[in-house]
Amino acid sequence: MKKTAAATKKTAGAAKKTASATKKTAPAKQTTPAKKAAPAKKAAPAKKAAPAKRTPLAKRTAPAKKPPVAPKKATAAVKGVAPAKTVTAKPVREESRTALVRRARRIDRELAEVYPYAHPELDFENPFQLVVATVLSAQTTDLRVNQTTPALFAKYPTPEDLAAAVPEEVEEILRPTGFFRAKTKSVIGLSKALAEDFGGEVPGRLEDLVKLPGVGRKTAFVVLGNAFGRPGITVDTHFQRLVRRWQWTAETDPDKIEAAVGALFPKSDWTDLSHHVIWHGRRICHARKPACGACPIAPLCPAYGEGETDPEKAKKLLKYEKGGLPGQRLKPPRAYLDAGGKPAPPLGAG
Repeated sequence: MKKTAAATKKTAGAAKKTASATKKTAPAKQTTPAKKAAPAKKAAPAKKAAPAKRTPLAKRTAPAKKPPVAPKKATAAVKGVAPAKTVTAKPVREESRTALVRRARRIDRELAEVYPYAHPELDFENPFQLVVATVLSAQTTDLRVNQTTPALFAKYPTPEDLAAAVPEEVEEILRPTGFFRAKTKSVIGLSKALAEDFGGEVPGRLEDLVKLPGVGRKTAFVVLGNAFGRPGITVDTHFQRLVRRWQWTAETDPDKIEAAVGALFPKSDWTDLSHHVIWHGRRICHARKPACGACPIAPLCPAYGEGETDPEKAKKLLKYEKGGLPGQRLKPPRAYLDAGGKPAPPLGAG
């Protein structure tokens, strides 16, 4: 029993020693903690890429305007005058010669219905008065000539009288017509030629008329057609403008226009054709602003839409009897008065 207790004590003592030995063992050195890595510098924020420049939007192209379509009927009726017939608008493209002739003659027929009273708009009582008045009508209106010639013919009724006139006195009478010095020289000169070369009579041939001072083909055809009943085409500014608008010809020289248009019509129609075209140019188909909306031949016109197409606005553009205004003659024919035309006022009238 004693040996067992002693053994137990030894065992306990050995255990204590082991424990103390364990305490004496130096604790392992603590490893130095690694230095904290310096925080990485924040990367500078990337610069915002400049927004791509907007490519300019292509300008919106305006939708192509539809060519105006001529109304089936656009009339500016005068009292007692039959309106133009209804026709269908047809654009003119690469017309054949036959189609051009037909369209041109149809336009003339339509205008003949609108202006059955068409006549020369210069007052005259004989060929001498007509040739003088036509020379004076250059660069002025027929109205102003008509207001001026009564005093001239009252003082100088014959070629012999005007040939012997004092130029300064004639100039004073002709002053209202403009370019009165040049016109005085022309009318005195042609009067001398008539008195000396033609026995005081106006010749009825083209080749003789164009020899007179101040008389060209246009003036000659006015005299031949209206004083002698011999057909001729009068190519004035209105005639030139309209036949080009209607695409009857592209010529610009008056003589070439005369030849081109004359080839489209029988010779017997030439004088009346001139009246129809000129009257239409003065009343409806104006140079600056045609009254397209009141035009009786709009369906036949390739230039429809160059002017005012609204009927009410176009109506306000009409001139002379078409607009209810006086005409150009102080003594117009009876047919004109019956159709609603009014005579022009004399010079100086209010």
